[in-house]
Amino acid sequence: MEAARTVKDVSPHEFVKAYAAHLKRSGKIELPPWTDIVKGGKLKELPPYDPDWYYVRAASMARKIYLRGGLGVNAFRRIYGGAKRNGSRPRHFCRSSGSIARHILQQLQNVNIVDLDAKGYTANLDLCDVITANLDLCDVIHARFL
Repeated sequence: MEAARTVKDVSPHEFVKAYAAHLKRSGKIELPPWTDIVKGGKLKELPPYDPDWYYVRAASMARKIYLRGGLGVNAFRRIYGGAKRNGSRPRHFCRSSGSIARHILQQLQNVNIVDLDAKGYTANLDLCDVITANLDLCDVIHARFL
């Protein structure tokens, strides 16, 4: 089987998991003090159980920006939104929190992973190039998961 060459060739789940671990290890993205108490939006009842959820969301957002480009805060509110449970009344779609998306995009912009232009946030560099500059994570992903 041919080795993967881009982010599209790797399983999304495995790439996000590995890239989130890299973001946590590198220490470039700092956690805000409210990450342990904040909900994902008004559709949620509790904060996330995973203590590293912030890094996972940042890795997922970086991947989506790399693949699609031109995404902003409202697009991520729609992407990470879901059904709000209204008790005995019908469920309705509800967007996720905008401040979480905004804060993560600002963090990714400070690390030079994404840039802001007229169309929205776009990937500054190939994510594999950014990761490979620090360690050979892409090769590990390619050898392990493909």
